[in-house]
Amino acid sequence: MAESKVSYDLLAELGTAAADLGEMLDKILPRPDGQIEQRLFQAMRYSTLGDGKRLRPFLVLGSAGLFRVSRQSALRVAAAVEMVHTYSLIHDDLPAMDDDDLRRGKPSCHKQFDEATAILAGDALLTQAFEVLADDDTHSDPRVCTQLVRALARAAGPYGMVGGQMFDLVGEGKTLDQTQVAHLHLLKTGRMFAFACEAGAILGKAPTSLRMALRAYAHDMGLAFQIKDDLLDVEASSADLGKTAGKDIEQEKSTFVKLLGVDLARKQARMLCDQAIAHLDVFDDEAEPLRAVARFVVERGR
Repeated sequence: MAESKVSYDLLAELGTAAADLGEMLDKILPRPDGQIEQRLFQAMRYSTLGDGKRLRPFLVLGSAGLFRVSRQSALRVAAAVEMVHTYSLIHDDLPAMDDDDLRRGKPSCHKQFDEATAILAGDALLTQAFEVLADDDTHSDPRVCTQLVRALARAAGPYGMVGGQMFDLVGEGKTLDQTQVAHLHLLKTGRMFAFACEAGAILGKAPTSLRMALRAYAHDMGLAFQIKDDLLDVEASSADLGKTAGKDIEQEKSTFVKLLGVDLARKQARMLCDQAIAHLDVFDDEAEPLRAVARFVVERGR
């Protein structure tokens, strides 16, 4: 893999970013202070606060750092991204979807509360995320806020994450080729990674060429992330993952590991990692957080 130009402690920075994000989410999310709807608020906070890799928010912060965006603005966008991601996990775990009882090492939202509450908690997180992006506190220029709202809607909607989830469900029990599997994951996970990486450039009003470089980085890093996820599903335990291992095999999903085998899949992930890092050559050492993330996604154990 490509060598780092500077020494960078990613795990320490991930921890700092997660703590800052937690404070922002705690401030943004509604508090259950005795209202009739407090069960909804409890479910939202239960699923969003606490442990998690927080990679997507970190990518927002990393890309924002390239363009000297204020930490406050970047954290608000990072929070919106995490709220949309958490909504997707809540709904993914429902019996009608992947039917998983474990998420981030604790009972899934519908197990801790109930299915109806989980559905509403996901709905509430999704819609509130756009409120956060549209707020003046996120950016003083309404055109930037509009761009953020439009880009996140595109990444999370039928041409992005939700479309990918539908593709994933329809593909269960069927044999998909490598192109189809790559397209599935480009929609399901890649588009949200791309938004997270491009969000900093939107906030910083960066030129199109730099936005395209970040988008290309996200494309290759996102595929590497998914291949590693497929590897972990067959190699790691549920305790290590914080979710149920072996679900892809159980649900007869087409995965990169199923198509390529373990050794070739691992090699492909490393190649994509190198490609992702190469896309950042237009940036200086301030892009090291993003380079470190690319390495991390293929080396992680969960």
